[in-house]
Amino acid sequence: MSNLAHKDIPVEAPPMPERQSPPHAFSATVHEADGLAVVKPVPRITIHAFCEQPATGSAIQRAGEDRRLAKAHLTVHMGGIPAAIAQYQQSATPNLIMVESRAAGDELFSQLTSLAEVCDAGTKVVVVGHMNDVSLYREMIRQGVNEYLVAPLHPMGVIEAISRLYVDPDAPPIGRTIAFIGAKGGTGSSTIAHNIGWCISTGMNEDVIITDLDLPFGTAGLDFNQDPAQGIADALMAPERLDDVLLDRLLVKCTDRLSLFAAPAILDRDFEMDGDSCETVLDIVREGVPCVVVDLPHVWAPWTKKVLLTADEIVITATPDLASLRNAKNILDLVRQARPNDNAAHIVLNQVGMPKRPEIPVKDFTEAVGAEATLVLPFNPGLFGTAANNGQMIEELDPKGKTTEGFRFLAQQLCGRDLRAPKPTKSSFFSFLSRKG
Repeated sequence: MSNLAHKDIPVEAPPMPERQSPPHAFSATVHEADGLAVVKPVPRITIHAFCEQPATGSAIQRAGEDRRLAKAHLTVHMGGIPAAIAQYQQSATPNLIMVESRAAGDELFSQLTSLAEVCDAGTKVVVVGHMNDVSLYREMIRQGVNEYLVAPLHPMGVIEAISRLYVDPDAPPIGRTIAFIGAKGGTGSSTIAHNIGWCISTGMNEDVIITDLDLPFGTAGLDFNQDPAQGIADALMAPERLDDVLLDRLLVKCTDRLSLFAAPAILDRDFEMDGDSCETVLDIVREGVPCVVVDLPHVWAPWTKKVLLTADEIVITATPDLASLRNAKNILDLVRQARPNDNAAHIVLNQVGMPKRPEIPVKDFTEAVGAEATLVLPFNPGLFGTAANNGQMIEELDPKGKTTEGFRFLAQQLCGRDLRAPKPTKSSFFSFLSRKG
């Protein structure tokens, strides 16, 4: 690479955080996509929880704040099963009741029988107990309890259990969404997004759809040398009309595995975006492919925030300057607060080592934002400029280069799978590539 001679920057990629799974035997299972859990969002239901222990109520409350329960209405009460029985003697029962009890044996089943007498038809019941006993679990299921969880609860265990009750287990798995956003304009976020989508499709033999949500200025069509007459704007203007047939007509097929939902990139139309339309379109798109790459513009609006925070993985691309540092930290802080049960957002530090430009050192940048960089890319205008002008991906131009190795590494971290790529050789710049992520 042309600009590596003047500066070697060793980068350590942080290990992927372990997915937090509930430790008990009676937790719900979830679909595993590429080694990472993809829990389907819960539909619009009402959930009432009646707890005996404050810690149980707190765990359920934190679960209710998760993005996968965003459509559900959850309330937490204290008092356990007796409080639930008293309330439903006077009112209708919700879609789902969660009750905690420290009782056992005949006393527990007597309480559940009394609860069943005041439950409306169709109401589901989840019991939170304190005995990890297989025979107890089987007897509860036999008597009509829908799920049994063992305290102490973890929010993700609660989410998985509820999702399993309301999502058809025979339904096709939903695709993983990966949202890319730049810490500021000009960081190269779109270029990173498009190259990662390419690497996933070629390296994993996996179907990928790249959605370009920068409707007036999107570059996905240019980067893949495509000029679609229709695209994502048509779907967003009338999301209720989008189905598999229309989606297939609007997509541009770049390869056997990679399709493009391109932006129109025109200025004679006013595009009014809203979060609900984006959510509807992306939900339909992810039903058809294992991976959806979402290329977000550098615009902060309610719909941008919603799409970003509801993605399965987030990639923030920054350059080593003060504005990027401030904005990246703000986005990371928001993501940490809003997504406590998800993997941390990934930082890509791009255009490092630009000649004659004062830069914040990588170590100082990562310390300031409070997160390690998953990938650091050197300034290489020749390679990236040629790819952009030719409508090609970096892997097509330089399949064995360090930048391509970096993209493959990031794709692997995002999907939790090894790519079908040659084992990289050691180098001072990409030394982390020889180790497991």
